[in-house]
Amino acid sequence: MLKAPIYILAIESSCDDTAAAVLSNNKVLSNIVARQAIHEQYGGVVPELASRAHQQNIVPVIDVALKNANINKNQLSAIAFTQGPGLMGSLLVGSSFAKSMAMALNIPLIAVNHMHAHILAHFIDEDGFDKPKFPFLALTISGGHTQIVVVKSFFDMGIIGETTDDAVGEAFDKSAKILGFPYPGGPLIDKYAQLGNPKAFKFTKPKVPNLDFSFSGLKTQILYFIRNNVILNENFIEENRNDICASIQNIIIEILMEKLKLAVKQTGITQIAIGGGVSANSGIRNTLKESEKKLGWKTFIPKFEYTTDNAAMIGIVGYHKFLENQFNNASVVAKARIEF
Repeated sequence: MLKAPIYILAIESSCDDTAAAVLSNNKVLSNIVARQAIHEQYGGVVPELASRAHQQNIVPVIDVALKNANINKNQLSAIAFTQGPGLMGSLLVGSSFAKSMAMALNIPLIAVNHMHAHILAHFIDEDGFDKPKFPFLALTISGGHTQIVVVKSFFDMGIIGETTDDAVGEAFDKSAKILGFPYPGGPLIDKYAQLGNPKAFKFTKPKVPNLDFSFSGLKTQILYFIRNNVILNENFIEENRNDICASIQNIIIEILMEKLKLAVKQTGITQIAIGGGVSANSGIRNTLKESEKKLGWKTFIPKFEYTTDNAAMIGIVGYHKFLENQFNNASVVAKARIEF
């Protein structure tokens, strides 16, 4: 007799995207994201505006997710939500709604660590995408995080390297701001980099011990490089835009790859999976793919829609926690900072 599928409704509200997804076991039936355009005029996410927008978006987003999945709310097996890390006001909207809905339907509630979700997004069942085998190394790169993680199982993972200051996504976005690009500028650097010479301009790699990262010094380098050249030629950015972007992207990729190579050497693990919003960067994706041939690694790159913040990745963690009966009660609280 076939077992009835496990239907997970997942809610993600850690920053400025309101997202909901429905999974049937490890397959995604729907994955809906409502973007918040209001932050563009401020050059970054405004927490208070983000939480207000989540309040407006959460009901229609969940409604669309259920309709697109062709699932009635009474068929749901559990509700998973992002507990943290993230913006506190944003997290509270998602967690409060999840708790209320789970209580009303009398089904289990599952709290999910946002960073675990970026890593375990690789286990969503998608045609054409292989799943890594344990143990593997995960490089989680986003606007708020840069980490190298040893992943031994679904619930046994540990950080072996992380940023000591700014995250890699911050380096991309701040560099874009210096160049006068609109927010979010990271994708624009990637776009122009594909047209430029990555060796046109030289930046110095920070000297950080072990497997840790630092990007604050690089941001300062880029700031003074642009400022000094614009003093000499007010059209410097416009005339060299593609080469500047290619050079910035190149140094960031070099920093990431240097640490990854060291992590492989120290652990002996040659399976590499990337996750987080910056893993959408084409330069990073291509370099990792090339490493399969050059370095003998096996690399795993998630489907594009599972790189940036989304609820499907929350749902896959929820599914595996459901299998292990790892449920939470209504006393569980959202946390802006959360232990990995």
